[in-house]
Amino acid sequence: MNIAFAGLRHSHIFVLHGMAQQHPEFQVLGAWEPDEAARAAAEAQGVNCRYAALEELLADPAVEAVALGGCFAERGAVAVAALKAGKHVIADKPLCTCMEELDAIERLAKQNGRTVSCMFTLRFEPLVCAVRQLVQSGGLGRITNVSFGGQHPLQLGRRAAWYFEPGKHGGLFNDIAIHGIDALDYAFGLQPVQINAARSWNMYAADTPHFQDCGQFMLTAQNGAGVLGDVSYAIPDGVEFALPYYWQFFVWGTGGMVEFSLGSGRALYYKKGEKEPVTLPLVQPAADYLTDFLRVVNGETDAILPMKAVIASTRATLLLQQKADNS
Repeated sequence: MNIAFAGLRHSHIFVLHGMAQQHPEFQVLGAWEPDEAARAAAEAQGVNCRYAALEELLADPAVEAVALGGCFAERGAVAVAALKAGKHVIADKPLCTCMEELDAIERLAKQNGRTVSCMFTLRFEPLVCAVRQLVQSGGLGRITNVSFGGQHPLQLGRRAAWYFEPGKHGGLFNDIAIHGIDALDYAFGLQPVQINAARSWNMYAADTPHFQDCGQFMLTAQNGAGVLGDVSYAIPDGVEFALPYYWQFFVWGTGGMVEFSLGSGRALYYKKGEKEPVTLPLVQPAADYLTDFLRVVNGETDAILPMKAVIASTRATLLLQQKADNS
């Protein structure tokens, strides 16, 4: 598959670019980035920014898929334009930051028979796959309570400056909570049906008081389970992604509970009736997210991340962001 990159403003998109370069079934045709400084930085990393305009990229008949990595609030419009041009779309998260754009993306993808995917990386973590296997085996019984922390380091002075520019970021929940919301579906089979509370506020980025860097919420899932989440930019400088509590989950059910975190690299399962926990063996995913994207494009029905899940998780997170913005 021939892929081109539209927007190079976040470090995640360079991970995807590298994967595509190494993937035997993908060919990277080039990239477009309108910001001069960002374009120079990308070219210094070996990206060929050969397209002078988005229109040029989308008019190239050789381009089959477009990867989105621009400022968060600009991605939805690029996704809509790409779908109108008959291209498949794979995006760094978030796919878009407003419901109107998501509605248009979903409609155009269905009308034009195109695939839309997103870099929901938690689905492809061996630790998450292990917990999913436990849940599907019935080891937790009926899930009753979930709490998770998706805290991140703010990295003031190092994080991309556009994050703090009004209108570019699109909200804390769209930025971070979307991973946790999608994991609820994939790992635990839970879909939010009610937002009981959502709050975001400014605490750490004092020089940009409009930037909401802390966020917490409470949800009810379709089976009645309660979900609590915190996705604040609260991890201290220094430890950052080495913190053992990075993406930590506590999941309780009628048959036991499981606790795991990406930072610790292990999942402990406490089975009802037994005193000692069991460390779950890791389970490797069937594919990485780029290969999985290709499987969806090719019509395979057992994909790890089907398009309907991309749309559903994005929609649930947009509703959560709206709740916080209107509180």
